[in-house]
Amino acid sequence: MRIYYRGPDATVTSDYFIYRTPTASKTFLVRDLRNVGITSVDSPGLPIALPLAGLAAALVAAWPLWKVSPLYAIGVLGLAGFGVAAAALVRRGRTRTWLLQAIYRGQSVDLYGSVDARVFNQVSRALRRAIEDARPPSSWDDAAAA
Repeated sequence: MRIYYRGPDATVTSDYFIYRTPTASKTFLVRDLRNVGITSVDSPGLPIALPLAGLAAALVAAWPLWKVSPLYAIGVLGLAGFGVAAAALVRRGRTRTWLLQAIYRGQSVDLYGSVDARVFNQVSRALRRAIEDARPPSSWDDAAAA
C-alpha cells in the first residue's frame, strides 16, 4: 500500500483516505469516491448589520448635539467612524475553512476540512494522486501520446 500523505489529522494511501478529528475518525475507500471537489467557507464573524446599527445609533445621538455644538456632534461621529473601521478590520480578518467534498457510496460527505491552506493543499494533492493511480489503465490513453 502506497502512502501519499501522512499527517496528524489525515492519511492518504492508495486504498484509503483517513480523516482524524479529536472525537472520531472517518475512513473512506478511495475507489468509492466520486465528484471530489474543493470549497471554502467563511467562519462566522461579526455580522455586517452590527456596525451599521452602531453607526445609525451614533447619528441619532449626534443629531441633538449638533444643535448644542457642532464640534460635539463631529466628535461623536468621529468616534463612531473609528468603531466602524475597527469592525471592518475584524470582519476582514476572519479565517476561511477549506473543505474537500465528495460523493461516497451515493452520499454527499465532507472528506476533510482545514483552516491551514498549505496543509489542505497537500492533502488535496495527495488525494488527487491516489484517485488518479486507482483508475484502471487504458490502452487507448497510452497510445494517445504517440
